[in-house]
Amino acid sequence: MTQPVHVETYVPEEPTQPRDPRFRAMAVSGGLAVALCAAAVLLPAPYVLESPGPTFNTIGEVDGQPLIRIEGRESFPPSGQLDLTTVFVNGGPNGQVNILDTFRAWADPSANVLPEQLVYPEGTTSSDVQQQNAVAMTSSQESAIAAALAHEDIDFTEELSVAGLAAGAASEGTLQEGDILRTVDGEEVENITTLRSALSEAQGAPAALSIVRDGVPMDVAVTPRKSDEGDYQLGILLASTFDFPFEVTIQLDNVGGPSAGTMFALGIIDTLTEGDLTGGRHFAGTGTIDSAGAVGPIGGIAQKLVGARADGAEFFLAPAENCGEVVGNIPDGLTVVKVETLDGAVDAVEALGAGEGPAGLPAC
Repeated sequence: MTQPVHVETYVPEEPTQPRDPRFRAMAVSGGLAVALCAAAVLLPAPYVLESPGPTFNTIGEVDGQPLIRIEGRESFPPSGQLDLTTVFVNGGPNGQVNILDTFRAWADPSANVLPEQLVYPEGTTSSDVQQQNAVAMTSSQESAIAAALAHEDIDFTEELSVAGLAAGAASEGTLQEGDILRTVDGEEVENITTLRSALSEAQGAPAALSIVRDGVPMDVAVTPRKSDEGDYQLGILLASTFDFPFEVTIQLDNVGGPSAGTMFALGIIDTLTEGDLTGGRHFAGTGTIDSAGAVGPIGGIAQKLVGARADGAEFFLAPAENCGEVVGNIPDGLTVVKVETLDGAVDAVEALGAGEGPAGLPAC
């Protein structure tokens, strides 16, 4: 009987050679250089990176719920899209970015790189940013509701109060935080437009103000100062308190800031009125709004243009004051309309939604 044969293989070791000390020094220095380069790339960088964020249809749904819900008044579910646009912001209080992240953003034409100190004051924390964005979003929503109701000639009340004073302001020593403004030069202060108009007409003359302080009515006079823009200002920050005749709820989590105001207002108007403002077409846009319907500038518009087009928008509503940043940054296939007021935005959407061309509309 044949016995199995077990064959063991043997691989001889290579003869040991003495190492050149220069090789060891080169290996050590090379490894150190690699480690230093890796550390440098991963070090925090003092920059803030902006990139296109998601869009949200203000006349659509989020997580199965209408983004805008109206209770206490008849509403009409519209079709089409009126997208608010957002920007992803990384860096600073939002979490440090590194050199590699920054280089990638510099190489990305849709991203923007800003020095951190130009975006956030020193000492700003993540909690500060979240709180500021939440307050701005709430204020934006209230102003959007007010502007939409005013456009629809629906009555509501607005109370203006002093939220703060600028250092060295004309009102310093006369007005205080919490003062409620009732009249200016004998005219009832219905909104910010009333106050601005009265100051403009007076051309720097002392403004006679009736206020309520801690529940006590009183009369004061403030001499406004002319700003660099040529208007007359009291140097106060204003807060508005509204009383609306029905409830408008805007449901949108994880988005902060004031820049969605114009699109919120358009969404509310479309929901309050029969028919489709958009004609079923796809609009996007941005812009702050005040209760009088004035559309204001925002940041990150180049990234918002990219995000809007990536999500299929045909038309984009851009604040007039952002036109300088719009030019040269419009993606192919996107038509941009310049807007200064909510009335102008509604007119533009109605015209384009009805199939009219953009030739007769304001452009940047």
